Amino acid sequence: MSKLLRKGKKGFTLIELMIVVAIIGILAAIAIPNFLRFQLKAKTSESKVNLAAIRTSEESYLAEFGNYVSAAATPGTAGSTTKQVFTGSGGDSDFLILGWEPEGQVFFQYGVATNTSTPLSYVADAMADIDGDSTQQVWGYRHSDPSGSAISDNTLGCSDVVVGSSTGVLNTVGPCGANFGQSVF
Repeated sequence: MSKLLRKGKKGFTLIELMIVVAIIGILAAIAIPNFLRFQLKAKTSESKVNLAAIRTSEESYLAEFGNYVSAAATPGTAGSTTKQVFTGSGGDSDFLILGWEPEGQVFFQYGVATNTSTPLSYVADAMADIDGDSTQQVWGYRHSDPSGSAISDNTLGCSDVVVGSSTGVLNTVGPCGANFGQSVF
């Protein structure tokens, strides 16, 4: 008789299923925002790595030719939530002269500014709206000349690199505003 009763009690009750669904919903509510935040961090890392590569290319160019190279903002439009082909505004050829070009498409728009009055300094910028909130995220690298002077020109709006509570940090790849991120190279 007990075998017959056991056969009739297979499966889960409605309450057990509702509890499982509620637990999955709570886990998803916690995991999805974290996933989106990590996705934005990964997209932001593109700019930091590419700015460091531009810095290396500029130093190589200086060693060979004795000056730095300016490069117009490329791609032609500001970066967004989708990747773009790295062409436009004539800056593409400037970056080729420099000896740097990213592999594949990019989220950020890149530019380099030099100034004849301070020939041994430059500013490299990267800008994009990677989270789609209509606020541009700007990262940069401000290279000072041997006397410690830096140019005030910029291509995409990086007036000062911010590291922690310090503003105007030189010779460091970092965010150009306190709300753009925290990691630096």
